[in-house]
Amino acid sequence: MARTRALQKILAAGMLLAAISADALAQSRPTRFWNLTRHTISELYLAPAGSSDFGPNQCKNDKDGTVDPDERLRITGVASGTYDAKLKDVSGRSCLVRNVKVEAGEIFSIEEKELVACTR
Repeated sequence: MARTRALQKILAAGMLLAAISADALAQSRPTRFWNLTRHTISELYLAPAGSSDFGPNQCKNDKDGTVDPDERLRITGVASGTYDAKLKDVSGRSCLVRNVKVEAGEIFSIEEKELVACTR
């Protein structure tokens, strides 16, 4: 019995350590945006969902200042949460995509079919 309890404690400690390590690894990876639209994006702003408090242009994190189709962009200064994304592509189209889920250290994407609230 004592040996079984000792093994259970070791197993529980190992599982806790694995969970903590996975969380730390996710936080050390950059959060990235994956452009799954048909157009090159020149401006991308994020605001907490339902607000108009948009942060800086995330496209400035890219060396050429744009995000081509199927390209990924490093996102900075954004915590996990649900955001509204405002983007502008090189054709001049501006779009708002609501309720984009962002998780620190993960990749989030926007697809062409999500671009329903656009203007020129």
